[in-house]
Amino acid sequence: MIDADLIARLQAGEPAAEREFYERHVDRVYRLIYRMSDRADLAQDFTQDTFIRAFQRIGQFRGESALSSWLHAIAVSTTLNGLRTIKRRALFAAPIEEAETLGRWPIERDPDLKTRMRAAIAALPPGTRQVFVMHDVEGFTHEEIGEALGVAVGTSKSQLSRAREKLRVALAPFARQELA
Repeated sequence: MIDADLIARLQAGEPAAEREFYERHVDRVYRLIYRMSDRADLAQDFTQDTFIRAFQRIGQFRGESALSSWLHAIAVSTTLNGLRTIKRRALFAAPIEEAETLGRWPIERDPDLKTRMRAAIAALPPGTRQVFVMHDVEGFTHEEIGEALGVAVGTSKSQLSRAREKLRVALAPFARQELA
């Protein structure tokens, strides 16, 4: 079934179409959100919120992009808004003694590469992290990223370059240890 048929059925409010749409896209949406948030509980919540918003807004879908690109733009927006809300709440809820460490990831003495990589990705600024995850991890093109995030293709490319450089710097000490 092509997207045009599915879109028409979704816009008509057909429950079977909603189920099909969900099953077709839930895994990729969840992976994207999980990599952006680095927390399974948030990924589950934000995935559910993404589909709720998509079903509420399907009437606004104009077909100027692929249905999956439109859905991923909603997922990115939902995740960013959710993470901002959590960060704001954490700032107000933290005791003053802990205020200095907010936003930092604890680094273990000798973490394995997977742990170090996860911490390095999480430490990236939000824009560069989003582009890195969407391009290098999820396989989106720069055009799809630009559309989903509302940025120019050149911005996507420069953000990816910055992300890779920051990761090179963050992982360089680990690489030297492995070579020694």
